[in-house]
Amino acid sequence: MLQVDVVGSRFLNMPNTEEAMKTKRAGLYLRVSTCMQDTAMQEEELKEIAERRGWETKVYRDQGESGAKESRPALGSLLADVRRGRLDVVMVFSLDRLARSLKHLLELAEEFRASGVDLYSAKQSIDTASPSGRLTYQVLGAVAEFEREMLRERVRAGLQQARRSGKRLGRPSLRRFDNYELEELRRLRQKGASVRNLAIRYGTTQYIVAKLVGSRS
Repeated sequence: MLQVDVVGSRFLNMPNTEEAMKTKRAGLYLRVSTCMQDTAMQEEELKEIAERRGWETKVYRDQGESGAKESRPALGSLLADVRRGRLDVVMVFSLDRLARSLKHLLELAEEFRASGVDLYSAKQSIDTASPSGRLTYQVLGAVAEFEREMLRERVRAGLQQARRSGKRLGRPSLRRFDNYELEELRRLRQKGASVRNLAIRYGTTQYIVAKLVGSRS
Protein backbone atom coordinates (compact mmCIF):
# COMPACT_ATOMS: atom_id res chain seq x y z
CA MET A 1 0.00 0.00 0.00
CA LEU A 2 2.79 2.35 0.91
CA GLN A 3 4.60 1.54 -2.30
CA VAL A 4 1.48 2.20 -4.31
CA ASP A 5 0.98 5.54 -2.59
CA VAL A 6 4.58 6.59 -3.28
CA VAL A 7 4.37 5.58 -6.92
CA GLY A 8 1.02 7.26 -7.23
CA SER A 9 2.41 10.41 -5.65
CA ARG A 10 5.28 10.46 -8.07
CA PHE A 11 2.92 9.91 -10.95
CA LEU A 12 0.63 12.72 -9.83
CA ASN A 13 3.56 15.10 -9.45
CA MET A 14 5.04 14.27 -12.84
CA PRO A 15 4.45 17.07 -15.38
CA ASN A 16 2.23 16.28 -18.32
CA THR A 17 4.64 16.09 -21.24
CA GLU A 18 2.04 17.23 -23.77
CA GLU A 19 1.04 20.22 -21.61
CA ALA A 20 4.65 21.11 -20.84
CA MET A 21 5.60 20.99 -24.51
CA LYS A 22 4.81 24.32 -26.17
CA THR A 23 2.68 24.03 -29.27
CA LYS A 24 4.41 25.65 -32.22
CA ARG A 25 2.65 28.51 -33.95
CA ALA A 26 3.03 28.15 -37.71
CA GLY A 27 2.46 30.94 -40.20
CA LEU A 28 1.39 29.51 -43.56
CA TYR A 29 2.36 31.92 -46.32
CA LEU A 30 0.43 31.30 -49.56
CA ARG A 31 0.82 33.23 -52.81
CA VAL A 32 -0.40 33.06 -56.38
CA SER A 33 0.44 35.59 -59.08
CA THR A 34 -3.05 36.08 -60.56
CA CYS A 35 -6.58 36.21 -59.22
CA MET A 36 -7.48 33.34 -61.57
CA GLN A 37 -5.16 31.00 -59.64
CA ASP A 38 -5.96 29.32 -56.35
CA THR A 39 -3.95 28.80 -53.16
CA ALA A 40 -6.03 25.79 -52.08
CA MET A 41 -3.42 23.18 -53.01
CA GLN A 42 -0.66 25.02 -51.13
CA GLU A 43 -2.88 25.49 -48.08
CA GLU A 44 -4.09 21.88 -48.00
CA GLU A 45 -0.60 20.40 -48.13
CA LEU A 46 0.89 22.76 -45.55
CA LYS A 47 -2.03 22.34 -43.14
CA GLU A 48 -1.74 18.56 -43.41
CA ILE A 49 1.98 18.74 -42.52
CA ALA A 50 1.32 21.14 -39.64
CA GLU A 51 -1.50 18.96 -38.31
CA ARG A 52 0.74 15.88 -38.29
CA ARG A 53 3.23 17.82 -36.17
CA GLY A 54 0.62 19.23 -33.83
CA TRP A 55 1.24 22.84 -34.85
CA GLU A 56 -1.28 25.66 -34.67
CA THR A 57 -1.69 27.45 -37.98
CA LYS A 58 -2.45 30.94 -39.19
CA VAL A 59 -2.82 31.62 -42.91
CA TYR A 60 -1.31 34.62 -44.69
CA ARG A 61 -2.63 34.75 -48.26
CA ASP A 62 -1.46 36.99 -51.12
CA GLN A 63 -3.92 36.46 -53.97
CA GLY A 64 -2.90 37.91 -57.33
CA GLU A 65 0.38 39.32 -56.04
CA SER A 66 3.50 39.03 -58.18
CA GLY A 67 6.57 37.61 -56.50
CA ALA A 68 8.60 40.45 -58.02
CA LYS A 69 6.75 43.02 -55.90
CA GLU A 70 8.66 44.29 -52.87
CA SER A 71 5.51 45.03 -50.92
CA ARG A 72 2.84 42.34 -50.49
CA PRO A 73 0.07 42.81 -47.90
CA ALA A 74 0.04 39.29 -46.45
CA LEU A 75 3.83 39.01 -46.44
CA GLY A 76 3.98 42.30 -44.58
CA SER A 77 1.54 40.97 -41.96
CA LEU A 78 3.55 37.77 -41.59
CA LEU A 79 6.80 39.67 -41.07
CA ALA A 80 5.11 41.92 -38.51
CA ASP A 81 4.02 38.84 -36.54
CA VAL A 82 7.52 37.37 -36.82
CA ARG A 83 8.99 40.55 -35.32
CA ARG A 84 6.40 40.56 -32.51
CA GLY A 85 7.24 36.98 -31.55
CA ARG A 86 3.82 35.64 -32.55
CA LEU A 87 5.18 32.83 -34.76
CA ASP A 88 7.60 29.96 -34.24
CA VAL A 89 7.83 28.70 -37.81
CA VAL A 90 7.06 30.06 -41.29
CA MET A 91 5.76 27.47 -43.75
CA VAL A 92 5.71 27.81 -47.53
CA PHE A 93 4.91 25.39 -50.33
CA SER A 94 7.97 26.56 -52.26
CA LEU A 95 10.65 29.18 -51.65
CA ASP A 96 9.67 31.06 -54.81
CA ARG A 97 6.26 31.69 -53.22
CA LEU A 98 8.03 33.59 -50.45
CA ALA A 99 11.01 35.45 -51.93
CA ARG A 100 11.34 37.39 -55.17
CA SER A 101 15.08 36.72 -55.55
CA LEU A 102 18.02 34.99 -53.88
CA LYS A 103 18.92 38.28 -52.21
CA HIS A 104 15.39 38.63 -50.84
CA LEU A 105 15.42 35.02 -49.62
CA LEU A 106 18.70 35.58 -47.79
CA GLU A 107 17.33 38.73 -46.14
CA LEU A 108 14.18 36.90 -44.99
CA ALA A 109 16.12 33.88 -43.76
CA GLU A 110 18.40 36.16 -41.77
CA GLU A 111 15.43 37.97 -40.22
CA PHE A 112 13.72 34.68 -39.31
CA ARG A 113 16.90 33.34 -37.73
CA ALA A 114 17.43 36.55 -35.72
CA SER A 115 13.83 36.29 -34.47
CA GLY A 116 14.20 32.61 -33.52
CA VAL A 117 11.72 31.53 -36.20
CA ASP A 118 12.17 28.37 -38.24
CA LEU A 119 11.53 28.07 -41.97
CA TYR A 120 9.79 25.13 -43.63
CA SER A 121 9.52 24.67 -47.40
CA ALA A 122 7.63 21.60 -48.62
CA LYS A 123 8.94 21.53 -52.20
CA GLN A 124 12.62 22.00 -51.30
CA SER A 125 12.33 19.73 -48.18
CA ILE A 126 13.83 22.48 -46.00
CA ASP A 127 13.06 22.33 -42.29
CA THR A 128 15.35 24.46 -40.15
CA ALA A 129 14.01 22.85 -36.97
CA SER A 130 16.06 19.74 -37.92
CA PRO A 131 19.89 19.48 -37.72
CA SER A 132 20.19 19.47 -41.52
CA GLY A 133 17.81 22.42 -41.68
CA ARG A 134 19.89 24.38 -39.18
CA LEU A 135 22.86 23.74 -41.43
CA THR A 136 20.80 25.24 -44.25
CA TYR A 137 20.34 28.41 -42.18
CA GLN A 138 24.07 28.58 -41.54
CA VAL A 139 24.79 28.19 -45.26
CA LEU A 140 22.23 30.87 -46.15
CA GLY A 141 23.77 33.18 -43.55
CA ALA A 142 27.23 32.58 -44.99
CA VAL A 143 25.97 33.29 -48.51
CA ALA A 144 24.33 36.51 -47.30
CA GLU A 145 27.60 37.66 -45.72
CA PHE A 146 29.45 36.73 -48.92
CA GLU A 147 26.98 38.81 -50.96
CA ARG A 148 27.48 41.83 -48.68
CA GLU A 149 31.26 41.52 -48.86
CA MET A 150 31.15 41.24 -52.66
CA LEU A 151 29.01 44.39 -52.81
CA ARG A 152 31.49 46.26 -50.59
CA GLU A 153 34.35 45.09 -52.80
CA ARG A 154 32.56 46.26 -55.96
CA VAL A 155 31.91 49.68 -54.39
CA ARG A 156 35.55 50.03 -53.32
CA ALA A 157 36.79 48.92 -56.76
CA GLY A 158 34.47 51.41 -58.45
CA LEU A 159 35.70 54.28 -56.27
CA GLN A 160 39.33 53.39 -56.93
CA GLN A 161 38.72 53.24 -60.68
CA ALA A 162 36.96 56.62 -60.57
CA ARG A 163 39.90 58.18 -58.72
CA ARG A 164 42.37 56.71 -61.23
CA SER A 165 40.28 58.20 -64.05
CA GLY A 166 40.45 61.61 -62.41
CA LYS A 167 36.75 61.78 -61.62
CA ARG A 168 35.68 63.97 -58.75
CA LEU A 169 33.89 62.01 -56.03
CA GLY A 170 31.25 63.24 -53.64
CA ARG A 171 28.59 65.90 -54.04
CA PRO A 172 29.24 68.60 -56.64
CA SER A 173 30.19 72.01 -55.30
CA LEU A 174 27.49 74.67 -55.19
CA ARG A 175 27.32 77.00 -58.15
CA ARG A 176 28.54 80.55 -57.58
CA PHE A 177 26.60 83.52 -58.95
CA ASP A 178 28.13 86.87 -59.84
CA ASN A 179 26.23 90.12 -59.25
CA TYR A 180 24.89 90.26 -62.81
CA GLU A 181 23.49 86.72 -62.57
CA LEU A 182 21.90 87.45 -59.21
CA GLU A 183 20.13 90.51 -60.61
CA GLU A 184 19.01 88.55 -63.66
CA LEU A 185 17.76 85.70 -61.50
CA ARG A 186 15.69 88.02 -59.32
CA ARG A 187 14.36 89.92 -62.32
CA LEU A 188 13.17 86.70 -64.01
CA ARG A 189 11.58 85.53 -60.79
CA GLN A 190 9.68 88.79 -60.44
CA LYS A 191 8.41 88.31 -63.99
CA GLY A 192 6.89 84.99 -63.00
CA ALA A 193 9.56 82.40 -63.81
CA SER A 194 9.20 79.35 -61.56
CA VAL A 195 11.89 78.35 -59.09
CA ARG A 196 12.14 74.97 -60.84
CA ASN A 197 12.73 76.45 -64.28
CA LEU A 198 15.29 78.90 -62.92
CA ALA A 199 17.14 76.05 -61.20
CA ILE A 200 17.29 74.14 -64.49
CA ARG A 201 18.33 77.21 -66.46
CA TYR A 202 21.18 78.12 -64.10
CA GLY A 203 22.27 74.57 -63.33
CA THR A 204 21.62 74.67 -59.60
CA THR A 205 19.08 73.42 -57.07
CA GLN A 206 15.63 74.78 -56.36
CA TYR A 207 16.68 75.31 -52.75
CA ILE A 208 19.53 77.64 -53.83
CA VAL A 209 17.29 79.59 -56.22
CA ALA A 210 14.58 79.98 -53.58
CA LYS A 211 17.18 81.15 -51.07
CA LEU A 212 18.65 83.72 -53.46
CA VAL A 213 15.32 85.17 -54.57
CA GLY A 214 13.73 84.88 -51.13
CA SER A 215 10.88 82.63 -52.22
CA ARG A 216 10.20 78.85 -52.14
CA SER A 217 7.10 78.80 -54.33
